[in-house]
Amino acid sequence: MRRAVIADIHGNNQALAAVLVDIEDQTVDEIISLGDTIGYGPEPERVVRTLIAAGIPSVLGNHELALINNDYFRLLNPTCQQSLARTRELLSEESLAWLAALPVVIFRDNARFLHGCPPSSTTEYLFDPSPIRLQRIFAGYPEAICFVGHTHLLSMFKITAAGTKLSATIGPGTTTIDPACRYLFICGSVGQPRDDHSNLAKYGIWDDERHTVEIRAVPYDVDTTVRLIKVKGFPDINARRLLWS
Repeated sequence: MRRAVIADIHGNNQALAAVLVDIEDQTVDEIISLGDTIGYGPEPERVVRTLIAAGIPSVLGNHELALINNDYFRLLNPTCQQSLARTRELLSEESLAWLAALPVVIFRDNARFLHGCPPSSTTEYLFDPSPIRLQRIFAGYPEAICFVGHTHLLSMFKITAAGTKLSATIGPGTTTIDPACRYLFICGSVGQPRDDHSNLAKYGIWDDERHTVEIRAVPYDVDTTVRLIKVKGFPDINARRLLWS
């Protein structure tokens, strides 16, 4: 099967629409979303409605968690808090209920999908983990491959049958998977990319028959998203982050 893995859309409907068009051209069997559907971007309701209408399975992101957990909301930085307060105003009760009911983890064909860090964290980041931490993470779940979001980066972590741990920054292109190893992939962000390659929308395609993971980078109408961020009263930094190249 071929599965598209999207993450961190963050209310950026222009980016999501472009990615979905690109996915349609790639002949995938399923799309899975790794959370943070909402947050920094100006069209959270349209994004949520698109995922619901398309029947895209999704997991809970930390921004969704902040909508339903005031204790966690208070831990976020002021930009996140302001963005989520405005997001809440723009979401319908039906969309809020859908977001609140999202599962933490999705499983498919010896693969695990979640937002933060396996086995089941919605909030823990995977920034440059040490070999010891990687060993602990891989020991915490049994699946051969795992996909997470949260960092908005492009990363691959690998453990061999001999226990050797490897970390790598990846870019757009295809990685061949060794069936004798286990992998953890971060396929970038659709709506708020923060990798070192470009401000294009990023997502991944996992082909479990060809044993590959492809990272794709998709252009979209950034100017419209930037304009809407300002018009709808979101923090200006949310727009500035989209403009680098």
